[in-house]
Amino acid sequence: MVVLATKCYVEGDARERAMDGMRSMTEDDVGDLAVEVTVGVRRDDFVAVTVEGEDAVAARNLLIERWGSITDHFEDGETYVGTLEAWDDDGFVLDAGREVRIPASELGLGAGSPGQIRDRFGLVQHVPLRFTFDDPPRLADEERDRLYEWTRGPGRVNVNSSTRGEVRATVNRAGHAQDIATVERLGLLEQSVVCREGTDPPGLLAAIGGHLPAELKAVVTG
Repeated sequence: MVVLATKCYVEGDARERAMDGMRSMTEDDVGDLAVEVTVGVRRDDFVAVTVEGEDAVAARNLLIERWGSITDHFEDGETYVGTLEAWDDDGFVLDAGREVRIPASELGLGAGSPGQIRDRFGLVQHVPLRFTFDDPPRLADEERDRLYEWTRGPGRVNVNSSTRGEVRATVNRAGHAQDIATVERLGLLEQSVVCREGTDPPGLLAAIGGHLPAELKAVVTG
């Protein structure tokens, strides 16, 4: 079994839709490999996939490459993935199967409190983030590069508690399909709506926010 670094924390029909989507994505990920996969959710909401068959090792590696994995063992200097669970004046708290606190001094995302940094980079709760395990842990260089790239592009609206299909449908229903370039998947239930040039991210957020029972954060460039 491999535990993926993405969570399913919604309930009821939304949970069923999310897991149906996860099963489809997992089957696509393993492609034509000779395996059978079973997808479930652990008590801590992380998605767990059981992989059986002659190509099981290759299939697990493909899933880990796409989603990251939750492990019981951390080595200094290695990079892992955790989900953003909390933040305070002292830093970010990630869930990587156990609590990992990244001090404010180790975020490497410029000036401001952790809360202000979260707002500036549009970091919704539960979004997967890469970190380097050390003493103390720090946000991984490649994660910092990715987040800075967001602020140099045309702008984004980041969303949690919603599948990619739900976000796309909401944008279409709100009449803003022409204002976005794509919906980028950050995790199972965390999406990033990439705006077209000339689209105002806060305006798009206001237009779709009332239709989604989710946290939304705008990433404004400039």
